[in-house]
Amino acid sequence: MEEIKYDFIAVEGIIGTGKTTFVEKLCADIGGTPVLEQFSENPFLPLFYEDPKRHAFTLETSFLTDRYTQMKEKLSTTQLFPPCVSDYILEKSSLFAQVNLTNQELHLFRKIVSLMMDSLPKPDLVFYLYKEPAKAKEQILMRGRPYEKNIEISYLESVQHAYMNFFKQNTLQKTVVVDTTNLDFVQNPSHYEYLQNLLRANYKSGITRIIPEFTHGN
Repeated sequence: MEEIKYDFIAVEGIIGTGKTTFVEKLCADIGGTPVLEQFSENPFLPLFYEDPKRHAFTLETSFLTDRYTQMKEKLSTTQLFPPCVSDYILEKSSLFAQVNLTNQELHLFRKIVSLMMDSLPKPDLVFYLYKEPAKAKEQILMRGRPYEKNIEISYLESVQHAYMNFFKQNTLQKTVVVDTTNLDFVQNPSHYEYLQNLLRANYKSGITRIIPEFTHGN
């Protein structure tokens, strides 16, 4: 089987798409190095879901510093042992901030992000697991994290819209947007193999949109 061509892959998607599960399984199968976001350890996350306006800036700043520190450490030690696969892009912080912060907070936040971005390499490929927000909400409820149960579909829609706008503006980045709404790559091996094989293809800069012909259960 042909090898994966990319040394640094970032897997992204809104909450509930299974991106962390996919990265863990992928790295176990191909011998890659996972870079996994430690969101469960963030003490501000439950507070944010209780009172978003009050805790948004603190939450986004803490996520940004954690992501930057982790990415800096991991990429400096794993580039000799590719592929390195993360379950986020650092720009994720700006995208969520765009949804959650006031204009004044966002202006400051973007200044901080721009300083950090200069010192980190860009992914060779961004692999976005698109999922309809209503379906993602079902997955969120199934995994049963108490602080996530009140996430609204409208919030997921806003986040997904922010991602799509970001990808459209970054025409030099190779970005694959694959619709996983009707895929179950955890329970269905053929769905997982399909996604893994997509990472073996060559892509041009800009967005490549892929709609699988699978239906759930096939």
